[in-house]
Amino acid sequence: MTAPTLLQTIAHLADEFVAGLAERRVGPRAGVEDLRRALGGPLSDDPIDPVEVVTALARAADPGLVASAGPRYFGFVTGGSVPAALAADWLASAWDQNAGMYVQSPAASVIEETAAGWLLQLLGFSPDAGIGFVTGATMANFTGLAAGRHEVLRRVGWDVEQDGLQGAPRLRVLAGAEAHATVFAALRLLGLGSRGVRLVEADGQGRMRADRLRAALAGERTPTLICAQAGNVNTGAFDPLAEIADLAAEHGAWLHVDGAFGLWAAASPARREQVRGLERADSCATDGHKWLNVPYDSGLVIVADAAAQRAAMSAGAAYFVAGAQGERDGMQWVPEFSRRARALPIYAALRSLGRRGVADLIERCCGYAAHLAQRLAAAPGVEILNDVVLNQVLVRFSPPGGGDADAFTRAVIQAVQEEGTCWAGGTVWQGRAAMRLSISGWMTTDHDVERSADAILRCAAAAS
Repeated sequence: MTAPTLLQTIAHLADEFVAGLAERRVGPRAGVEDLRRALGGPLSDDPIDPVEVVTALARAADPGLVASAGPRYFGFVTGGSVPAALAADWLASAWDQNAGMYVQSPAASVIEETAAGWLLQLLGFSPDAGIGFVTGATMANFTGLAAGRHEVLRRVGWDVEQDGLQGAPRLRVLAGAEAHATVFAALRLLGLGSRGVRLVEADGQGRMRADRLRAALAGERTPTLICAQAGNVNTGAFDPLAEIADLAAEHGAWLHVDGAFGLWAAASPARREQVRGLERADSCATDGHKWLNVPYDSGLVIVADAAAQRAAMSAGAAYFVAGAQGERDGMQWVPEFSRRARALPIYAALRSLGRRGVADLIERCCGYAAHLAQRLAAAPGVEILNDVVLNQVLVRFSPPGGGDADAFTRAVIQAVQEEGTCWAGGTVWQGRAAMRLSISGWMTTDHDVERSADAILRCAAAAS
């Protein structure tokens, strides 16, 4: 069987799946034991025809697939994939380019360089900032904080890349009380641990309180990293970045902003005020798969001091081939040497959407979130727990006649997931169970919002 026939088979299977996303049940149709029987079994001794393999794989996996790329998946701040990005991702796999060094793929290098420039401009950063393409928000936070660790220790005469952390000056880390788990994962990987992080009190929407940060910074002068947030994962709220940037500058601290999805507000003129002060951050992390709607994996890290980023990340070996004309070697900006050309889908998404298309995507999702919140809040026994300032909605359900609202809310969430019209996750917000709705997908329409609101309210009524 020739490769073109195999790829045509895959294209047909994928096209069939994508074409059915708008009406597909959002959750899976099979349980884990069903999937183990369908996909498991012993490894064959002999080769099997590739077309047979992928056809059987698609058939067996289909009941366990989640329509997270579709229009009514509202879990985990997950966007879909705009058509150009999906197609470019296929090309990235077909071309099989290593984007680590220019010499390994000049085209991948220039595509990455171009996409980097577009992103810096779109999000309002200096064109001289460093930018790296990583797997996701965890590695983006890791890379930004590694650059910060390098720089604040360099200022006190310590070379952490050469001498490590043993014997190094103590490094202080402050983060908001609502900081995301990926920040702490990154700090552990950097040898800074999570137990020693000083948490700064947050307000009722999860925003770090600048007055509490000022108090935490007072007195002690030591190398410091401040971890702020653009877009709380539950409420969508933004830390007061301008005030935090003032404090970071006053105390010589490195300001890192985790903006896994909220950073994209900077691309919308109508939302840009929410990230005021972001341009003064030393480093930022975000995720393209969340709101730019490109396939996994597509984390992005931006570092104002490009030299600090390269000092923390770059590596060398005798067999590396460096260009003489300033060519971009992607591996000098991120932790990985060998990696796929993950900038290709981002390049294609930006090229196809343009500035106005990205802004419209952000605005539409925010508008849908506000509308969904209004629809749900109008029903008896339904409470919206957050100010809907972005694309996040927290919903709590109370049983008729009183009772355990936590248990009832969890029952409604389970019923919604089992019913299949849409998918919403659960969370605990300030000690109370809540349904968490995140609208991030390019395919979502007004009709999808109305269908989802109707389904959620039906499930709440049935659970009563």
